[in-house]
Amino acid sequence: MKIIVLGSGTSTGVPMVGCDCPVCRSADPRDQRTRASLLIQSGGRNILVDTCPDLRQQMLREQVTQVDAVLFTHAHADHVNGIDDLRGFHFRHRSVVPAYASPAVLEKLLGGFRYIFERGVQDTHPPLLQPVSIDGLFELFGLSVVPIKLVHGPGFSCGYRIGSFAYLTDCSAIPDSSLALLQGVETVVIDGLRWSSHPFHFNIQGAIAVAQTLGAARIILTHLTHEVAYAESAQLPAGVEFAYDGLTLQLGEE
Repeated sequence: MKIIVLGSGTSTGVPMVGCDCPVCRSADPRDQRTRASLLIQSGGRNILVDTCPDLRQQMLREQVTQVDAVLFTHAHADHVNGIDDLRGFHFRHRSVVPAYASPAVLEKLLGGFRYIFERGVQDTHPPLLQPVSIDGLFELFGLSVVPIKLVHGPGFSCGYRIGSFAYLTDCSAIPDSSLALLQGVETVVIDGLRWSSHPFHFNIQGAIAVAQTLGAARIILTHLTHEVAYAESAQLPAGVEFAYDGLTLQLGEE
């Protein structure tokens, strides 16, 4: 199983519009962050996690020619507003692919992007996605996928665990019931927004602390703001690193 961090940035992306801070002006390509998303590749299948506004750019960069399923974490704009960019894949393959999300997230997606899921009388394009409501473990292309409920400020997000890997973006706390589902993970990509605190996201120290309680050998911090330079990774403890766009993980599970 191969994991590609498509986007490692927060909702504004980095550089942020209108900003001339050192990180936004950085020449280090690892400081240039598109909005947070992930690609899981296994058995010749591509599983996309979220459809961020930079989806087209990410797919072109990684030379992805098909998407076989989509997992949604939540319905905030920076994680769903690139959904229309899936049309290119449909034009090539003419397939309607499953989209997995909690009932509440599917309701919001259908409310904002109904044409993606259903063809109305006056719609000019066919549907792209088949909504699939999730409530507990499900099988996808031979993989066992465990949804992980996360606290995201006053709301909730959904992380995903596959084998020894977990993706936990957009969270400010992890309920005890979810921590139990994460025991034994070895590699965790987790929301670590910035050094200072934030009401809706783990900061760097908070993300490290909760991930270390899981015993993960490799902790990768994502959803990073322009307040964090990749060069500051030297300040992180052993086993912890910053994500960057295009970071690829080769894991043992297939």
